Amino acid sequence: MPDERQEPTRPTSKGKYTLFADYFQFYIQDEDSKGDLSDAWTDQAVADLVALAPGTVGVGTVRNMDVPVEVEFLAQEPPLSLDAWDHVVECDIALPSGKLVVAGCTDYFPDAARLSATPGHYRARLLYGGLGTLSEDGLRGDDHYRIELWQGPPTGLKVLKRDATPNRRPQ
Repeated sequence: MPDERQEPTRPTSKGKYTLFADYFQFYIQDEDSKGDLSDAWTDQAVADLVALAPGTVGVGTVRNMDVPVEVEFLAQEPPLSLDAWDHVVECDIALPSGKLVVAGCTDYFPDAARLSATPGHYRARLLYGGLGTLSEDGLRGDDHYRIELWQGPPTGLKVLKRDATPNRRPQ
């Protein structure tokens, strides 16, 4: 007999997108943020596949094409499974507006996808898969990207697994 005293699972906010990764990137950003990534893409950020600015996370990609992206808000930190992913990074993002914008870097901001969440501070786990599946010309591949977000205190940028694919991205 099931335990009727269990708390119900809180609903999550999630979306699946195909984003144009112009300049080998897309971003997630608080709707009210003015975060500017133009100086954030240092050599280290390119190696880590992530650039940060206040209220904004730039997610590096291995293709300068349309890429599949999944974003999900979770009630708590999810279990970490590194085996299924080529590259894994965690970072912080503040969402004071409670609206997360998901967009390619050249997308028209007012038309970009938005997800709602409780305003506050979040941890973001960026998961990169299929990085070694690129065609020789770099135009086709099965690379895919997932972002998991949950409320939590700031703990900084952490690369939990580094992609070992040689020459994964044209310079």
